Amino acid sequence: MILRFFRFILGIMVLATVALVAALTTMRFAIHGAEVSVPDLSGITLPEAVNKTSLIGLNLDVENRFYSTEVPSGHILAQLPAPGTVVRRGWHMRVTESLGPQRVSIPNLVGQRERAAAINVHRAGLELGTQAYMPTDRAQPDTVIAQSPPANATGVDRPRVSLLISQPPPPSATSYVMPGFVGQNITPALQIVLRAGLKLAPVQEENILIPPVAALGQMAAPQPTTPPGTIIAQYPAAGYVISADQPVQFTVAH
Repeated sequence: MILRFFRFILGIMVLATVALVAALTTMRFAIHGAEVSVPDLSGITLPEAVNKTSLIGLNLDVENRFYSTEVPSGHILAQLPAPGTVVRRGWHMRVTESLGPQRVSIPNLVGQRERAAAINVHRAGLELGTQAYMPTDRAQPDTVIAQSPPANATGVDRPRVSLLISQPPPPSATSYVMPGFVGQNITPALQIVLRAGLKLAPVQEENILIPPVAALGQMAAPQPTTPPGTIIAQYPAAGYVISADQPVQFTVAH
């Protein structure tokens, strides 16, 4: 009687073990069955990339568009995640689309009123980037006093123009609101600071490592080339109120 009872218990344990192994195996196949390997999209057209990713259950989002002298317009310049990365179906891939070589001339917007400058940017087929404001008595209010990239610039990375616009100075000229200069060329930025009567600290230089195209997919986001002389950091930061005797320091790409 006792032997029969133990055989009964042993049979139940065997059946439970088999059921558990079967469940784990089914779960494993279900999980891996929902995973796909990210394809290599570099160099193919955007419609081809959409078709290639949709066939394996992935979504495609165009995150950026940059000029390129090496990749034709409408082709994929960079992607994230990198080719070969294993992701779940339904994952949203992010790509950078090439605009081909720069063919649009950057207009000269300095001296124009803010609204007119914005209209001219769009008329040129460009995008309006950051608009920063700086109190100054050396230009008419609501007037563009600097732009990035500068007029007729070549080799720019994206079709976007940022503007620095004048504002009336405060009643007391002992303090200023620091504008944002990051992304602009150092030369016009220095001129603006000096014209405002502010002090300049020595300009710092920092080497910018440019990753190869093949490695762009491994980065947090596709990174454009930073031209030498571009401001990559400033102190004080944009929006801070500074006094006339407080030095302004820039760090530029070298």
